[in-house]
Amino acid sequence: MTAPVHNRVPYSEQLATAMKITDLKTFCFLDDGGRKYFIVKVETDAGIHGLGEVGITHWGGAVDQAVRHLGDVVIGEDPMATERLWQRMFRGAFFPADKVYGSAISAIDIALWDIKGKALGQPVYRLLGGPVRDRVLCYPHVQGTGTEALLAHCRRAVDDGWKFLRWHLPTAVEGGFDADPALLDPGQSIELAVEQMAAVREEVGDRIGLCLDVHTRLDTAHTVELCNRLEHLRPFFIEDPLRSENAASYRTLARHTNVPIAAGEQWCSKWAFREVIEEELVRYARIDLCIVGGLTEALKITHWCETHYIDIVPHNPLGPVSAAAGVALCMASTNVGVQEMPRAPGTFATDLFPKQIHWEDGHAHCPDEPGLGVELDEELARAKSTSLNGWPPQLRRPDGAFTNW
Repeated sequence: MTAPVHNRVPYSEQLATAMKITDLKTFCFLDDGGRKYFIVKVETDAGIHGLGEVGITHWGGAVDQAVRHLGDVVIGEDPMATERLWQRMFRGAFFPADKVYGSAISAIDIALWDIKGKALGQPVYRLLGGPVRDRVLCYPHVQGTGTEALLAHCRRAVDDGWKFLRWHLPTAVEGGFDADPALLDPGQSIELAVEQMAAVREEVGDRIGLCLDVHTRLDTAHTVELCNRLEHLRPFFIEDPLRSENAASYRTLARHTNVPIAAGEQWCSKWAFREVIEEELVRYARIDLCIVGGLTEALKITHWCETHYIDIVPHNPLGPVSAAAGVALCMASTNVGVQEMPRAPGTFATDLFPKQIHWEDGHAHCPDEPGLGVELDEELARAKSTSLNGWPPQLRRPDGAFTNW
């Protein structure tokens, strides 16, 4: 019997007739409220474009140069080959990508998925595996200088339909907040954090999820104290309680507290997550799609987390493109806790992003249209352009020692 002949066409020959990437463009700009966005647009010879977002805007100049450098390997390539291009970008220069290149790769990769969805006429979440839920539960950022101001913002958020609340570890010094908001005394901050969470819990009741972001401001000993003192208030999670450089430190924390821990927003690539996933040191993985390597890498980490019953809570402090990518991932993933959503999509920067994903009653969902469902007014973005570089505010201890922002 004659064996069948398989006429396989090498990828190099397929590329000759495939859609090709023609250009990478970057946009760094401010909205009317002073919030900064760094967007990457990937263009193709088919007239289809995609948008991605950069996760570390303070390093914008370096990331912008990385995007241009990566253009050397992606321009002229097939935008549908997301895995092939990810591998080329991440390890094509022998040394694996760092956070600067990770942010650039993330923006390009997200834009490629946007192109893929538009080219195939499908929402991105359908290409990631299809919907496993109808909508994605989200939490907003609430804040206030002092407990009463925080409570007022929490009340408004709950009245607006949010089912979760999240705020930062407060700064506190003798003399009150107005004395010097750049100072953080760990002991006083812990006292105030416990007071505030107790007040919020009493104000909003037991059915609202409460999340406290420590923002890597405390050392291990203070973090253990904080977590144990908050346990009776049943926080949904304590976010980034330790610095991210040494993931093994979460092993120490896990031995000393029962409070659910969420971490990972500063980690680039699946390898940085390896230890906390394999040893189950966190309950929630804070994957930042705009730093970790885009949707291609985030999907792998998500499925890896699933094998250890760890839910994802995608980090999204950015703009509409980041929000759309995170919600698309959550729509197609079974192990989802809650999606960060600082403000309700469609309620901000609508002049710059005239098309955004949808939000209603504390949930976000993707529009049933090709791609991510976000568009940018490029002319206005250019008109509102700003410096690529910058530094965040710095906090210090009362003795003058440096602490994390």
